[in-house]
Amino acid sequence: MPIGYHFPWSYLRQLETIRGMAKPSPSHAGNPALTALGAAIRERRAQLGISQENLAFKADLDRSYIGGIERGEHNISLINLCRIAQALDMSAGKLLVLADL
Repeated sequence: MPIGYHFPWSYLRQLETIRGMAKPSPSHAGNPALTALGAAIRERRAQLGISQENLAFKADLDRSYIGGIERGEHNISLINLCRIAQALDMSAGKLLVLADL
């Protein structure tokens, strides 16, 4: 692809990606349970020595979504909790125990 050419369809694809990104939940952000779960995920990720980007890739989720979960900004679904737990080589139950939930 030559440098300097503009491809409008690539710009439209980027807009769709940006629109589809998860935004913090205004009603749940900062909830103590979500904050504790996020801290447990971050702690386990640090133990394994993997980045947010690597965890997101393993869990088939967006990196910014992982960051939001670790900050307690997202009310995570059960399916995503299971994906993250599997990517962290543990069960969802053990992850919840690690978070004292």
